[in-house]
Amino acid sequence: MSDGLPDIVAGRLSVLFCGINPGMAAAAAGHHFEGRANRFWRVLHLAGFTPDELSPQEDRRILDYGCGLTTIVGRPTAAAGDLSRQDFVDAASGFERKIAAYAPRFVAFLGKAAYAALTGERDIAWGRQAVAMHDSTVWVLPNPSGRNRSFTLERLVGVYRPLHVGAASAAMADLVARTYRR
Repeated sequence: MSDGLPDIVAGRLSVLFCGINPGMAAAAAGHHFEGRANRFWRVLHLAGFTPDELSPQEDRRILDYGCGLTTIVGRPTAAAGDLSRQDFVDAASGFERKIAAYAPRFVAFLGKAAYAALTGERDIAWGRQAVAMHDSTVWVLPNPSGRNRSFTLERLVGVYRPLHVGAASAAMADLVARTYRR
């Protein structure tokens, strides 16, 4: 659990979505990606992760689709820009332990800033990253916040969809492998 918002996690998830930190509205409501301008739930649905668009109040249902939610830094702020480099340094070891313990197939960072702060990488492309975190494949996706004006809804969906396709393909490969082991 983070300080400002409870994690929604389980072992062996397909995708663990990692927000930077809770916004004030999300922390006050106790639900991830709360706020009229946040496009996370719509993007997840349109990219294929969920068959219907969930509301922030239904955030726990994301587990039904093999996905989970956490934040890198637990401290709520009005904007992610209010976090310091030290906030990320302080959060890094606990976050890495969480990834090791829950072992999701994919870890999806929502925004380059948190991934850069944790890894020291500076030249980060959107999408799948070359280096895994523990045994989890890492993806970096644009932050769905309404403040991220450089990404339209359609462009966000276009960047999120390949992760959904990869996760669905991996799940199918696992199913085939289990079937033929019998």
